[in-house]
Amino acid sequence: MLVWRSCVLRWLGVRIFRKTTFLFVLFWFAFWIFVNGLVFMHRTIFSDFCTDEKSKRILERVCDQYKEGILTGDLCEDLCVSQKVEYRRCLYYENGKKVIEADWRGLPIILKSKLENFSAYETFGLLDYQEMHEISTMDIVFYTAMEIKSSLGLELKNTTVPKLWTKHLEERVEPYSKAELASMWSLLQQEEYTFFKILQDLSKHVVKVLGSCGHFYAVEHLIAGHTWNQNLFCLEELLDPSRVTQKRRALREAIHKIALSFLDMVSHFENDFSYKLHLCDVKPENFAIRKDLTVVAIDVDMAFFEPKMQDILEQNCTNDEDCNFFDCFSKCDMKKNKCGSKRTNSNLQVICDKIFRHWFSPSLVSPKANQPLQVQLQQAVQRCAEPAVEDPAERKALQQHLLSQLYQLLQDSKEQLNE
Repeated sequence: MLVWRSCVLRWLGVRIFRKTTFLFVLFWFAFWIFVNGLVFMHRTIFSDFCTDEKSKRILERVCDQYKEGILTGDLCEDLCVSQKVEYRRCLYYENGKKVIEADWRGLPIILKSKLENFSAYETFGLLDYQEMHEISTMDIVFYTAMEIKSSLGLELKNTTVPKLWTKHLEERVEPYSKAELASMWSLLQQEEYTFFKILQDLSKHVVKVLGSCGHFYAVEHLIAGHTWNQNLFCLEELLDPSRVTQKRRALREAIHKIALSFLDMVSHFENDFSYKLHLCDVKPENFAIRKDLTVVAIDVDMAFFEPKMQDILEQNCTNDEDCNFFDCFSKCDMKKNKCGSKRTNSNLQVICDKIFRHWFSPSLVSPKANQPLQVQLQQAVQRCAEPAVEDPAERKALQQHLLSQLYQLLQDSKEQLNE
């Protein structure tokens, strides 16, 4: 009996030892993979990770160049001399693009630049072979208009947009300094800055440029969207304190107002400029809201006017998927193996798909999800996101009908919330 018990214990000991050894080896193997994964992540993804130390060094270089007379701008004095621009934190940094949060005289702002260093931008061509006194205002106007055309893809003879920029240049009396021209040229090479600067006086749905220093420019600080937020935007701070007891209703009412503003923006971008404006990267992070719940485009790296949109879409293809440029789709002509130059989906369709579906679904509009009005709204959003119409004329007519229908349903639904 003792011998049998001893054999059993010995056998169990061997099994436990082997299992423990196996688990130990497995643990170390998993740990090794984890550590190497972190190293790889650091080298690839986090090599451009935002740090306060690096961001402050970049701004210090800007100020050094300002004091040396290399660059200038209406923000430089407050940033570099009087210290009225107070650094807060780095928000984004990738491939040289820098986005920094700061306070300017107590006003929260966002500092942005497409490239980290001023020297990374091309110099103003005329400065390479002409003396400063030989450069006329008309030369500057001409080169500025050409750069706007290149940046936004706008034909000068067919649009008044570049004229809005160049008008104030023509009215300039004093000659431009070398630092002014170099700074202006670095800003013009940033499509997003050009877009904001030109359209801010034409559209309430575009973030406003507040100032600049060299290649960095400041825009207004707004409540940006986030996919991780249930409501896509942090709305709590905008709620009326007197309605805290009705928080759910107030949030739903705010969402309806924002949705209506999205529809206003869609109509505005498609009808109120010389060319239709296409949004090819629709996600909450690329939009923000003002305190009055107006939707504002804050990231327009993938926003294009019709002429440039056609150039982008018209590529070689073997199937329709080859003609998809982010959220802007086209059709492949299989006979020519060429993508069509006309977009087959629309801003409204993508916003319905990526924004409205999140808000107006049975799981999120409860407890009134089954009410007839809410069901109609859900169905309209579904039809808007997936229109099954091939003919361009019919598709356009359907989009106009859905835009009007959604606007009316949202208005009616908002009034229902107040009953």
